[in-house]
Amino acid sequence: MVNNRDKIFIEMKNKHNTMNSSSSQKTYMRMQNKINQDPKATCMLIEVIAKKSQDVKWVISLDGNSVSDDRIRRVSIDKFYQIVTGKTDAFKKICEVLPIVIVDVISSRESDVYKNTVFDELKELAPNLLRSLYLLSFKKYEGFDKF
Repeated sequence: MVNNRDKIFIEMKNKHNTMNSSSSQKTYMRMQNKINQDPKATCMLIEVIAKKSQDVKWVISLDGNSVSDDRIRRVSIDKFYQIVTGKTDAFKKICEVLPIVIVDVISSRESDVYKNTVFDELKELAPNLLRSLYLLSFKKYEGFDKF
């Protein structure tokens, strides 16, 4: 994704551990090239499921040397939504609406077509669908500690 006006360039990954060291280095070098070409640019590796809520300088090891730049960031999805919207709980609010939308879509269809055990499995984890769905992945993110 690119925001040319604010000079923000991102690469988004589903999970914090989806890149091996080689692909991490390649991504970092691509970002480093971008900030070298445009000193006002900020590059971010956005992790949808990160270990914790974060917006930190990305430090990487290249040929045994630690390399970092404040303009190259590792950002969890909750912090990314905060940066984009200016609201600390923007991601949480989206997550609160998703189960309602999912249930609405499924209930508007024939039950035979969408017969799935996912809801049953989630209810076994916790009676509150929202809690069971999001605490599995986002329990350390902004605003999720109150679920």
